Amino acid sequence: MFKAQNKQLRSYLLTSFVHKFLKFCYFMIALLLFSCGDAKTEKTTEDVNAEEQTKDTLAITSTTKTILCFGDSITAGYGLDDSDDAYPALLQQKVDSLNLNYTVINSGVSGETSAGGKSRIDWVIQQTPAIFILELGANDGLRGVPLSETRSNLQSIIDVVREKSPETTIILAGMQLPPNMGQDYTTEFRQLYMDLTKKNDLEFIPFILKDVGGMASLNQDDGIHPNVEGHKIVANTVWEVLKPLIMP
Repeated sequence: MFKAQNKQLRSYLLTSFVHKFLKFCYFMIALLLFSCGDAKTEKTTEDVNAEEQTKDTLAITSTTKTILCFGDSITAGYGLDDSDDAYPALLQQKVDSLNLNYTVINSGVSGETSAGGKSRIDWVIQQTPAIFILELGANDGLRGVPLSETRSNLQSIIDVVREKSPETTIILAGMQLPPNMGQDYTTEFRQLYMDLTKKNDLEFIPFILKDVGGMASLNQDDGIHPNVEGHKIVANTVWEVLKPLIMP
């Protein structure tokens, strides 16, 4: 009899324990599901906020237009103690003073030839600038590079810009050489910029070193590269052509 009662008691206790254990398991499962649901909701909210911030950043970036100065040591600001004294940085100051939404990028490389510019234009133009200032060829002339080669390289650069960034306005900066290079060569050299401008219907700066070239007080000791005061004049010369293109 006692054995039967003990057996019934053990059976009751076991059944009770199982029921309580199952209820506990159900509670834990529900709690975990609830917690996961909150985490998922929180993560989704964070993702949405991140996406909104990214969109806002892209919207701000997309409203800023670029003026790309693509050239040699004149654009790079060779010999200056501070790159902020080079004409591209001075153009940025003029842009900012008028609250115009443009960023000026200095893509000048000292010693650059038209061939060098041709070799790097493909990746530079990926910035899809609104304005592209092309200032190259002086080093070709000083090295006596055949004019046909300089002309071809500059045309190739123009073609790449037109192909990969068709909305970009191109400004060609003309250059002149000192007379010791020979009258015929210097005359034809100056003419090739005018020919390219006419052929491609470009905006044109006849001589980027206007009122600076040959002026000892406005150039460094080498007599070729503008000093701080010289760059101020260069910036004004470029600005005369650039300003009408970016004013609203």
